[in-house]
Order: sequence, then structure tokens, then C-alpha cells
Amino acid sequence: MSETPKPDQGPALAKLWVLMVTAFVDMIGFALIMPLLPYYATDFGADAFTVGLLMATFAFGQMVMAPVWGRVSDLIGRKPVMLIGQGVAAGAFVVFAFSTTVWMLFACRLLQGMGAGSIGSINAYVSDAVGPSKRAEALGWITACTSAGVMIGPAIASLTVGFSRAAPGLIAAAASLLSMVFTWIWLREMKDPKKRTSKPRAIRHQMASILRHPAKRTNSLVWIYTAGMMAFMSMTGIMALYLDARFGIDEQQIGFFYLAVGAVSVVMRGLLLGKLVRRIGEVRTLRLGALCLGLGMLGITFAVEPWMFAVVLVLVPAGTAMLFPSTTSLISRYADPDEVGQTMGVQQAFGGISRLTAPIWAGAVFQHMGIREPFWIGGALVLLTALFALRLKPGENPHEDAPGSTPAEAATGG
Repeated sequence: MSETPKPDQGPALAKLWVLMVTAFVDMIGFALIMPLLPYYATDFGADAFTVGLLMATFAFGQMVMAPVWGRVSDLIGRKPVMLIGQGVAAGAFVVFAFSTTVWMLFACRLLQGMGAGSIGSINAYVSDAVGPSKRAEALGWITACTSAGVMIGPAIASLTVGFSRAAPGLIAAAASLLSMVFTWIWLREMKDPKKRTSKPRAIRHQMASILRHPAKRTNSLVWIYTAGMMAFMSMTGIMALYLDARFGIDEQQIGFFYLAVGAVSVVMRGLLLGKLVRRIGEVRTLRLGALCLGLGMLGITFAVEPWMFAVVLVLVPAGTAMLFPSTTSLISRYADPDEVGQTMGVQQAFGGISRLTAPIWAGAVFQHMGIREPFWIGGALVLLTALFALRLKPGENPHEDAPGSTPAEAATGG
């Protein structure tokens, strides 16, 4: 039995085209400089450990700023925060274009992460613009556009870096400025922040609630998202090392595996997710996504040939394509209407912790415990945390909770 769809409010999904275009262009800019960072850093004298810190700096900036941007978007609106984030990203890409030291690259990555912290505001905008029954599908479309940008950006970098070292960074900055133009001219604010009925909780109180009461409804969804991101980022952090150690896959072949991950993600999020949600509902889609991600992480360690690895690997992006949009959509439904942006910012902050720490611990486990162990740990983590999803009831009213709870407590899980 699927969840009973409720009438949607707001515009049709087609009216999110501006957000989809800006997400696509933004991610092209981000992906343009990603493959070049290690080469530029080593040219400036950085060692492997410094390169790792450089990559982690982005997640740190995002982790710190995501709740702040979310709260600000609840107070002044989504559109201004998106414009600020895009402007910060454009500045970061200019710094990258003219970098001459490792410290300038660190500044670039920190600014990038701070700008990307506004992703919670984008998700909150989708919550404002699209009714509950189509929200997961809309989020799937947005993330499909970002996945497409990730696929295209590195190719543009390879084609343009030959003209000059500054060219990729300047093109990325131009992409961010272009997305600002789209946002400024065509994106319409969907919710008047002046009409909020209460002031959002302090960020520290909301984060403390997630730590103290992990089993509460909204809090458990944040933990499911965090565990899924931890598993996925641990896999991407060591996949190249694993394939090299297990099958002798080198740098000329590894790109095809990442291409497969991106292609499956785009197809799942853009074409199949909406149909699946309409058929079985968000909660069951979330459960299926967690199951696929966990089994994929565990299953790839049993592949004895590269083609077998590639076949089982499909479960991972398929799982994330179902898990992440469904989780984000449910969080938007259960959150207090006056702090949707902040709640999604906090969700992104916890996800940022995963992005920051997963490659570090996965690399350490890979080196000191064994090449399969990071996949086992990641798979077990997401499957265990997904047990929280069994407490969610398909079709339940998001704002019905235990008797005696206040409306805000019912909506936010405490």
C-alpha cells in the first residue's frame, strides 16, 4: 500500500526550471576546478597530506555555514541567501584562477565551502514551492542536475586548462555569475519570511536536540542522512585505491567507474525517482535506498572481477538517489514551518561532518586494517542507522505526534 498523496500547493515542478539550471551551472563551476586542485597544490610544493587537508577544507566551510545560511533564509528569504552563496563561490573561483601559493588554494576551498553551505536554502525553496507528494521528485530533479554538472565539469577543465592555468577558474567564476543572473531575474521568492509565526530556535539548541534525542522523528532522519553520506563518502574516498590494489585499475581506467556512478545517479534521480515515490511513497523509498546503499557497500567486496565490481557498484548510486531526496523531503515535511531552512541547514551541517571525516577514517582503516574493511564498516553503519526508518509510518500526518506535545515539538521531533 502506498502513501496517500495529498493535494499539492504551489507551482508545478516545471516551474523549478530556474533552480535546476542554476544548480547545474553551479555544479559545473565546482567540478571544473576539483580535478585540478591536487595538481596545482603539488606544483606549489604541497605533499599528499596537505592535499588531503585541502580537499577537506571545503567540507569544513560548508559544515560551519550551512546552519547559519539556513537560519538567515528563514528570516530574510531563500533568494537572497542563494545569491550570496553564488557570489561567494564566484569569488572563490577567481582566487583559484590567480593562486600562486597553497594558502591561496586553502582560501579558495574555504570560500567554496562557505558558499555551498547555502544548499539548505535551495532545499528549503523546493519545500516552499512544491507540495509534499512531489517534493522528493523535485529534489531528485535538482540533484540530477548537480550530478550532470559533476560529469561535465571535469571534461571542461581538461579542455580549457591548456589555454592557461587561470582559464578553468575564470570559467567557473563566470558560471557562478551566470547562475546569479538566472536567480536574480527569474527566481521568485515562494514564502514571505515576514509571515512566520515564531522565531526559529537557536542553532545550538537544535543541534543539541539531535545529539540528545536521536530517536525522535526529525532527528532520526538527520542521522539516517548523515550515515548514508558517511558510507557514500567513505566509498568514494578510497574506491580508486581499492580498485588499484584489488584489480590493478590505473588512472586511465578509473574514470569509467566514476562515470558509471554519475550516470546511474542522473538516471535514477531524474527519471525513476518520481515514479517510485508515487508508487510506494517516500518512507518506503527511503528504506529501499538505505537497503541498496548498504548492500552495495557490502557486496562490492565480494566481486572477484572488475565487471562484477561495476555491476554491484550500481546499487550504491541507486541507493543514494532514493535515500537522500526522500530523507530531505521528509525532513521538510516534519520540520517546524518557521525553521525549515534552519533545519535543512543543520541537516547539511551533519552531512558536512560526514564529508569531512569519512575520507580520513576510510583511508586510515584501508591502510591499517585491510582494503575491504572500510566498505564493511560503511555498509553496516548505514543499515544499522536505517533501522530508525522502520519507526516512520507511511502516510502519517507529519504534524501529528504524541498527545501533549506542542505544535513545534510535534513538527520537529523535539
